[in-house]
Amino acid sequence: MSSIFCESVVQEEARTSSNLLGGLARFIHQKERILEPDHLLTQQAKRESNARSYPRRLPLSLSKSHGIFVEDSRQQIYIDALAAAGTLALGHHHPEIQQTIRETLDSAIPMQTLDLTTPIKEAFIDKLFALLPEAMRRTSRIQFCSPSGADAVEAAIKLAKTATGRRTVLSFSGAYHGMTQGTLSLMGNLGPKSLIGPTVPDVQFLPFPHAHRCPYGAGENGVQISLRQLESMLSDPESGVLKPAAIIVEAVQGEAGAIPANQEWLRGLRDITRRHCIALILDEVQAGMGRTGEIFAFQHSGIEPDIMVLSKAVGGGLPLAVVVYHEDFDQWKPGAHAGTFRGNQLALATGQVVMKQLQEHSLHHHVKEMGNVLQNGLKGINSPIIGEIRGIGLMQGVEIVNPMSEKDHMGNYALDGARALLVQKEALKLGLITEVGGRYGSTVRFLPPLIISRAEVHTVIAIFAEAINRSTPN
Repeated sequence: MSSIFCESVVQEEARTSSNLLGGLARFIHQKERILEPDHLLTQQAKRESNARSYPRRLPLSLSKSHGIFVEDSRQQIYIDALAAAGTLALGHHHPEIQQTIRETLDSAIPMQTLDLTTPIKEAFIDKLFALLPEAMRRTSRIQFCSPSGADAVEAAIKLAKTATGRRTVLSFSGAYHGMTQGTLSLMGNLGPKSLIGPTVPDVQFLPFPHAHRCPYGAGENGVQISLRQLESMLSDPESGVLKPAAIIVEAVQGEAGAIPANQEWLRGLRDITRRHCIALILDEVQAGMGRTGEIFAFQHSGIEPDIMVLSKAVGGGLPLAVVVYHEDFDQWKPGAHAGTFRGNQLALATGQVVMKQLQEHSLHHHVKEMGNVLQNGLKGINSPIIGEIRGIGLMQGVEIVNPMSEKDHMGNYALDGARALLVQKEALKLGLITEVGGRYGSTVRFLPPLIISRAEVHTVIAIFAEAINRSTPN
């Protein structure tokens, strides 16, 4: 293991007493992790659905956690740079989260209340609305959904269709909005929907402009081509596409490989949707609540959506999902969207802890700084298997390529999903949990807790550099 890695661990010693069983102090003394399945993983494989995914790439049975660390059943310590796909904004067992759970349980408040209100719920709304841009704060309504981002996306689409009286929805290549039948219709990835037949109709897809691998083959000029294409589609009576109720987009495409939307493009998209009276839906399920260095990812471009979807971190690590939208869209009838678990009081309480950290302690500013450290460190790794390094805040991705392949017309090597899996496995042996995603599973993704320290970021970089080195062909 590299000397850089050892040095970064030494820098962290002052913090280790509060971390899991000594945290990095113990972490450094471990040998490479054993990844062979233990009896719990063997039992899981026998009894759980074949649809299970993470255990196939991360063969872990977890027993303890604290901060950015988790421990498995073999007492092996790992740095968690996945954080439940970004859900655990404050890391594992944050003391204020734990205290809030205890206080909520001791209060004797009902744990589930459907959509009946409580003091906890009203305080949650107060804190969430206080985080909104001022204009949104004055005009917003909120809908509580069943506790998943997919259900909130379903609600957002239903709301837009109800308010506009239209049926068509525009989505983008690479999009990920959930795994329900309805949200699969909005997904760019063909794999999950290839075997289930027709999904929800009246969804049209457009290319998502990405200069590095531009779908138009035009690099940075792809932004203007995309906007002109959309304007033409909406204005041309021969386009074949009915005027949509909504356009749904992620300000950072997470599952597509941590691809940030071009800010000029987002501003153009906002202008076009406003002129054509189309609802602009921002899916902030993974990118929202501070992860990109702003409270909401759309704030980087200075726009404001008509409808915003939140989940993951908004519940403070517990299941919760909401839709926040302009009051003009509040056209649906009572009971038009419901869900048994939309009154989860524990999640409404713990979600306020995350919002407190954002509002009172500017956690998103820390995220911006640590994101820059992480990206700069990743860019300092010299290897022919690394293509583009991209992302924003603590939502970063490293594209893995095959340097032996022919370059495409834009000068890029072919994507290499098999080697990305190898990099992920080597990182796991060294004690770092990452995710793979993007086209062909070729992007190694980083979604660490927002509380990660500078020294911990340097440790992540050093481990990943070693994993890249081990995975690079001689």
